[in-house]
Amino acid sequence: MVEPEEAAGGQAPEGDDPNRSGKPPAAIQEALHLLGIRHLLLGIQDAAFPCWPEEDIGRGSPYSQGSRDFLAFIRGLGFTGVQLGPQGMTSPSNSSPYDGTLFSRNRLSLAPLPLTTAAWGTLLRRQTLAELVAERPQAARFRTVHEYACYARGRILEEVWPAFQAGQGMGVLADLAGEFALFRRENNGWLRRDGLYEALRHHYGNRNWQAWEGSPQAGLDRHLWQGGKQCAARRRTLLNQYSEAIAAYAFAQFLLARQHRQLRGYAHRLGLQLFGDLQIGFSDRDGWFVESFLLTGYVMGAPPSRTNPAGQPWNYPVLDPDRYFVGSSDRPGAALCFLRQRLTKMLREFDGLRIDHPHGLICPWVYRADQEDSLAAVQAGARLFASPDLPDHPELAAFAIPRPEQINHHRPRYADDWVRDLEPAQVERYGLLFAVIMQATHGQGQESQGIACEILSTQPYPIRRVMERYGLGRFRVTQKADLDNPDDVYRSENARPEDWIMLGNHDTPSIWFLAEQWRASGAARRQVDYLAWRLRPEGAEGEGWSAKVAADVGELVQAKAADLFVGPAGNVMIFFTDLLGIRDIYNRPGSVSDDNWSLRITADFERDYQERLARNRAINIPRALARAIRARGLAFCQGHGRLLRELDLLAAQSASPA
Repeated sequence: MVEPEEAAGGQAPEGDDPNRSGKPPAAIQEALHLLGIRHLLLGIQDAAFPCWPEEDIGRGSPYSQGSRDFLAFIRGLGFTGVQLGPQGMTSPSNSSPYDGTLFSRNRLSLAPLPLTTAAWGTLLRRQTLAELVAERPQAARFRTVHEYACYARGRILEEVWPAFQAGQGMGVLADLAGEFALFRRENNGWLRRDGLYEALRHHYGNRNWQAWEGSPQAGLDRHLWQGGKQCAARRRTLLNQYSEAIAAYAFAQFLLARQHRQLRGYAHRLGLQLFGDLQIGFSDRDGWFVESFLLTGYVMGAPPSRTNPAGQPWNYPVLDPDRYFVGSSDRPGAALCFLRQRLTKMLREFDGLRIDHPHGLICPWVYRADQEDSLAAVQAGARLFASPDLPDHPELAAFAIPRPEQINHHRPRYADDWVRDLEPAQVERYGLLFAVIMQATHGQGQESQGIACEILSTQPYPIRRVMERYGLGRFRVTQKADLDNPDDVYRSENARPEDWIMLGNHDTPSIWFLAEQWRASGAARRQVDYLAWRLRPEGAEGEGWSAKVAADVGELVQAKAADLFVGPAGNVMIFFTDLLGIRDIYNRPGSVSDDNWSLRITADFERDYQERLARNRAINIPRALARAIRARGLAFCQGHGRLLRELDLLAAQSASPA
């Protein structure tokens, strides 16, 4: 286990376990390079990370000591990076990180064990942590118990803030105070507004801003950022009134930012990159602030599609295109400034970005916000920038980029070919928000290869043109492939080198659960026929291969994993449940329940993985790489015989009982 103490600058903690170096076998690195794989990312959400028993208070954290050992473990398997989910604060009634805050980190992710060490000024008593661990419900070992996790973090924050205030002039805490002051200066804007929202939310009975009432100032407080002298005066009064609460809020965010910086330094020493998640949705906290530059009367959702035939009424706010710039000038307006501030923060904290639902940045599907039946409203919605002449949405004509003659009016308005052609200047207009992202990315010295765009079953023509403009790829989720359609977007052979390919993600069933269903229903045979064509098993492996794979769920999943590496996609992402052989579904889209987003990796992750590998019930990375190399034919294999022998040996060793 990695020792808990680490210097503030991100130096390696004393006592690092040499067996936890996380260095992957040379054969795996060589195979990834040979197969043209630029990134091999593990997808995992913050709450799912493991914790060691002495630090486990009911929820995972990427900053826990258990998570450090987990990162070293996956690096040893060959992964080159970790794709985290959104890290913002969620509401008590909705634990989806995709509805979390855009600037503030979730305080539930604060790791308590480092706070008990001298390197952190012993802000937290070990006795307090031990009590919280002892009181933790047993069910929290496997799933987040949200209510208890909130209670435990609350007790921790109630202790660390007074401890900091009492000792900030002495020793380590004096240095910490200097860091905190700098952090507040550099992040003053979002810290003040998010901290003030927290104070007002508590004042109004822990309700969201739309429901604030019962005070003569409630109406003003709900619309505090609309502008004008009255709002400005009220903000000054409130910021002064709640200055102590805002400072305490900022301190919690400072601790999280410090732990994140140290985690990133540790990941880099292992050879791992950290990818963040640029979610398309807004939390209520952010909606309160951005109200003055939102499009009025409309909200964003997902139109009917192959993935969601009925559509999804997300009720997400939409930035007002009229506020992109100041009047008719080229000076950035409030909407673009907000996006740039958000990107600057994220790009300082991560090595790459997953862009959630790029449709929402390029051609958002919008629907009327005042309809009682939101599902009917989203089904009758339209593309914000592609509705020049719709009689049921005349307001959108002002934002139209294509002209009426560039629209295929005989097609559904959500169809990929609704817009049939665009001129270069029109593509540039469609890509305005995306240009901000790319400029910020390059401004931080990062490359387009570190951008992963979550484009799933649909890719409207304007999106395709913007992606081509920047050389960006899309997602290919192979478990969703229509194997009867040679042109299906999810089939691995239809990928391009810039694409990101995966078995599934946080919104899909585990591949292990799905493979069992395929076998029970008889659908496994169609999967096997396709995989036999993709992997071209030859020689001894080819004899009876199809029958063996069709009969064994483990063999079927291993073949599906190998298909990810065959090409031509150059970026592979594997969700943690698929890698570790976990059957449970992580999230059921469109539903809200205690089980959603709550699944956790236990502290016994390495033992569990080895035990499942021995039963052929977890993904064997060297075996997948060896099979992908063999899929290139006998002549190719003969030129890489030594590498194949090394991979085969690693695969056998991995699958041996511990």
